[in-house]
Amino acid sequence: MLKAAEIESQGAAPRLIAIAAPVPGPGDVLVQMKAAALNFADLLKAQGRYQEAEPFPFTPGLEGAGVVISAPGDSGLTPGMRVAVNFPGTLAQQMLAPASACVPIPDAVSDEQAAGFQIAYGTSHLALTLRGDLRAGETLAVLGAAGGVGLTAVQIGAAMGARVIGIARGADRLAAVRAAGAHEVIDSSSTGDLKQALRDLGGVDVVYDPVGDAPGLAAFGALRPGGRHLVIGFAGGRPPALPLNHALVKNIAIHGFYWGGYRKLDSTALRASLTELFAMAADGRLPPLTQETLPLDRVADGFARLRDRASTGKVVITL
Repeated sequence: MLKAAEIESQGAAPRLIAIAAPVPGPGDVLVQMKAAALNFADLLKAQGRYQEAEPFPFTPGLEGAGVVISAPGDSGLTPGMRVAVNFPGTLAQQMLAPASACVPIPDAVSDEQAAGFQIAYGTSHLALTLRGDLRAGETLAVLGAAGGVGLTAVQIGAAMGARVIGIARGADRLAAVRAAGAHEVIDSSSTGDLKQALRDLGGVDVVYDPVGDAPGLAAFGALRPGGRHLVIGFAGGRPPALPLNHALVKNIAIHGFYWGGYRKLDSTALRASLTELFAMAADGRLPPLTQETLPLDRVADGFARLRDRASTGKVVITL
């Protein structure tokens, strides 16, 4: 029998269960999973608060990496090929996914790196390029800059030639943010007025906001005329109450961005972004993301570390 993680009921911690080998149907790719990454969305799904709810019980995990066991003949995938998988249910030793959710992994990228690569890097890349229209020489402020998506936004923003301001809590996290390429950092645990601190650094052209709540509102207040506020998530607990009258007067654009929605909205843009990002990772243009790796039997610990914000970067579960 194979093993998988399971969320039995709303609010429950993940537990391990035995599963039978999945049986592929038409169009299915069967993948032997090697690693899966955790995301804040996994916590929300376990709490019944995610926008794409699943009936309980369910197998968590939204991204991972593994080896193709079988695939449709017209998919371009063959047995033995290493693939990154972006599809619900990756915290299982074997899973089924559509071919459109499987992207070949370059040899230079490990399974663990690929597992935690797609949502974090894909979110930042598509948000900053497609919605944020970030340009070289502009200033990018990244909230939650030491988190999984935050660190990738810092890396990609710096690679695009922007001046990056990273906002995070504590000296250790700020050191990781600087190492990722931030030109300036702000300690949110000791800065009383984030809006003023950002204004003192000259203001902001683009805000990358996976936090929301009061920090999101403060960063919005530091946007220059013509700025763009990217709404990525609400790790702070609730959406920011952004004043639309200020957006009107300062010609500020507010863009909601949900990476998973691009599977239907524009799957071509999503796959092109991932292909470009894997190429960047393979040739060293993107340094490896900080990761914490845990075995499958410690998946509950991984969820707890994510919930308590006790890790820097991604939490990856090996399978």
